[in-house]
Amino acid sequence: MNFIGVLFVYEIMLNYIWAFMIIIGIIYGALTGNLEEVSNAALDSAGESVSLCITMIGVMSLWVGLMEIAQKSGLIAKMTKGISPFITFMFPNIPKNHPAREYISTNLIANILGLGWACTPAGLKAMEELSNLEKERGNPSGEHRASKEMCDFLILNISSLQLIPVNMIAYRQQYGSVNPTSIIAPAIVATFISTLVAVIFCKGKK
Repeated sequence: MNFIGVLFVYEIMLNYIWAFMIIIGIIYGALTGNLEEVSNAALDSAGESVSLCITMIGVMSLWVGLMEIAQKSGLIAKMTKGISPFITFMFPNIPKNHPAREYISTNLIANILGLGWACTPAGLKAMEELSNLEKERGNPSGEHRASKEMCDFLILNISSLQLIPVNMIAYRQQYGSVNPTSIIAPAIVATFISTLVAVIFCKGKK
């Protein structure tokens, strides 16, 4: 199964999990006589979700726009060059001029800047190029199973260091936090530790 297939199966599993939770909630509300509260909570949550989506669209537009400016100004290229030694350290078997390196770098940089939306396309392209690399190596099953580079990249992507947790700041502001940006320092510490653990794990496993 290729990477897109894995994502598809993962999405189906999440749909089943959410459907199960909703059904259990409705049944429990009916049995305990709180069905009206369940209905009111569902309607209130629907309204809040629309409001949150509008807020996140604004935040996303701002940061994706800044990402585009950074890319056109050459800042992303400089940052990509700056983390090149780290990419070589983590993925020594990827040729230096292979397109996968550029997409991996772009994905990690976007993650570090907290631009989860901007990093997704680069992440998908990185996985596609890593799959192509397996084919170039003569591995006929390259499109059906994840290579070590794919697994390492996914681990780094999930545990990525974030200097600006844009999503959390937006959520905190939406729900009335007095100081939404106070999450920045704890987030940097937490994601630094998670990234360090990820690096140790990736380099320690065979």
